Amino acid sequence: MPTASIQPTWSDTALTALAPAIWGSTYLVTTELLPPDRPFTAALLRVLPAGLLLLLYGRQWPARGEWGRLAVLSALNIGAFQALLFVAAYRLPGGLAAVLGAIQPLLVMLLAWGIERRQPGLFTWAAGVVGVLGMAALLLSPATRWDGWGVAAALAGATSMATGTYLSRRWRSGLPVLPFTGWQLLLGGLMLAPVAAAFDPPLPVLNVAQVTGYAYLSLAGALLAYVLWFRGIARLAPVAVSSLGLLSPLMAVVLGWAWLGQSITGTALAGLVVVLGSVLAVQWDSSRRVVRPGG
Repeated sequence: MPTASIQPTWSDTALTALAPAIWGSTYLVTTELLPPDRPFTAALLRVLPAGLLLLLYGRQWPARGEWGRLAVLSALNIGAFQALLFVAAYRLPGGLAAVLGAIQPLLVMLLAWGIERRQPGLFTWAAGVVGVLGMAALLLSPATRWDGWGVAAALAGATSMATGTYLSRRWRSGLPVLPFTGWQLLLGGLMLAPVAAAFDPPLPVLNVAQVTGYAYLSLAGALLAYVLWFRGIARLAPVAVSSLGLLSPLMAVVLGWAWLGQSITGTALAGLVVVLGSVLAVQWDSSRRVVRPGG
């Protein structure tokens, strides 16, 4: 992935934001279209075909010295993250899992501070914390059920994705964005395959709606979304990219209201506005800083 110094624009931010917006539809598609109780199979069928399609189109191999880093990124961004994501989704209410995942921007700030000694500004720290609090107001309720293993999986998944986002920007790659994305999806899918075989029941004969659901998750939810995501990583500061991930649960809430008739209370609506404000604040603050890839 070319890493020449790039001055980010708001169009880069908007295109990158489309990725978590698309991911926000995953819950609706999964619950309404897919066969139940096959989380790892859904993750596998989402990423593996998309990776194959991108690589058949790009047909470009990594340099010999890139395979190790590419394998690490594939595990962090795809394999481990997807597995932990579904463990958390099955053991926790969706709202709690999303709130725990909202710490990703803060984790990216800590990585940049600890590794590069690049201390984020107080404004960015405050916006990140406010984003987590807004997500809590939007999604949590007094009846929220806590599960130790689910919480651990959600925190580990957030750490995995935050680290992958940070390292994808820091580690330089000679691959263009399409093969860079394709190899991660392919390798991550190969990591998920034994997990799906071990823990999920075999697929039944699929109907048209189920095939459509899997195709959407792969073509839109993986191929398009991850290309936009890694394109954004190459152009925006890691914390700016990570904060855009908060748009995913926001889109899930909006779709639940529009398609499933789920209500949004006054507190939840206030939380939604606060989260949007937090995302915009991080983008604005990051746009004032010229960040060179690779540190």
